[in-house]
Amino acid sequence: MIENEVLPERTLLVAIPKKGTLKEVVEEHLEELASLVRTAGGEVVDSVYQELVSFNPATAIGKGKVKEIQSIIQEKNINLVVFDDDLTPVQTKNLENEFQVKVIDRTTLILAIFAKHARTTEAKTQVELAQLQYLLPRLTRLWTHLSKQYGGIGTRGPGEKQIETDRRLVKARIQRLQKKLKEILIQKEIVRKQRINFFKFALVGYTNAGKSTIMRELTNANVLVEDKLFATLDTTTRAIRLPNDKIALLSDTVGFIRKLPAHLVASFRSTLAEVEYADVLIHVADASNRYFMEQISVVDETLENLKVEHKPRILVLNKIDLIQDKEYIRYLQKEFPEAILISAERGININALLLKMQELMEAETKYVKVFLPYDKMNLVPYIYKMSSIIRKEEKSEGIEFLAKLLKQEENYFVNMFQSYIQN
Repeated sequence: MIENEVLPERTLLVAIPKKGTLKEVVEEHLEELASLVRTAGGEVVDSVYQELVSFNPATAIGKGKVKEIQSIIQEKNINLVVFDDDLTPVQTKNLENEFQVKVIDRTTLILAIFAKHARTTEAKTQVELAQLQYLLPRLTRLWTHLSKQYGGIGTRGPGEKQIETDRRLVKARIQRLQKKLKEILIQKEIVRKQRINFFKFALVGYTNAGKSTIMRELTNANVLVEDKLFATLDTTTRAIRLPNDKIALLSDTVGFIRKLPAHLVASFRSTLAEVEYADVLIHVADASNRYFMEQISVVDETLENLKVEHKPRILVLNKIDLIQDKEYIRYLQKEFPEAILISAERGININALLLKMQELMEAETKYVKVFLPYDKMNLVPYIYKMSSIIRKEEKSEGIEFLAKLLKQEENYFVNMFQSYIQN
């Protein structure tokens, strides 16, 4: 992320929790922000926070805290200040004038990481679109100073050339990127239709929960596995063989995170579509992380926002090999009786996960035999649209179909074809 620099940027973290927030919660949020900075290539030197009822419109924080940060910058040779919340262009400009170093907010940092990790055309397009949509309202004369004065984290990507001075160019580029993503969606839809006869699982979870390691373990796929936040931005789909020898599809998806910007979720619609089309979600949580309960809540909320919270789900508590306290593992088993406790890295209890996947696949799949007379061929497109056809056999008086459908679609299907369903 940091180009043309030998040393990483010395970074100060700033959080602005609401008044009354528990100290351990603030520490957790700062710890996560530190991980984000390290993933972007920065060095975390120190952190501060200030509880506020509301943000200062000019500088987000109070005057006293501004002076305190000025002292830390001088004393510890800080050259980057990262806020755990979004800042307005005015606040960013004022703070940089006060501190005389670069100031970025959480969204800018996340976008910088996304830009660093995007590998496919789709991911790069999505990242650039998200960056430009975040940049557009900030394209004022106040903003143009940033890329001229500073380099490093948060200044790579759109905005460095001439687009700062011309909102029309940015809007035109956004339209082109949106069109490009639509074309990608169409291509993915074609591929998806070719896979319609396969049961689909999707791995979801907080960033760095170990989804890609599980993907590699279950499918032996050559999936990038890194102990970094947002190492996976591109959806990978692979075939997986279950213990009963049935084949299903498994997709790895981009990780979720606290305060994930709404426009970023929108930009990654084509990637997150794998979650929407999955038959079962595998929610992976890092059980060794002391804040994993909050991380589970963040994922649940994100799935709600994506309107997929109704989908069948398997909760997987990963990284149990990193938990030394056996009593705590027993507590997890008692607290989450339906969860599968595994270590993807060590291959512990992977078979239990496969058996659970098989169980849900069988529970969520219904096979129905339908016989359509030749004078009812107008119903054929509907049977294909509403189910996966496993077998089709032409007979003297009509066509017999063996249709596979999800349990949640069973009632609708039966109501439409009840006169033609055979026992």
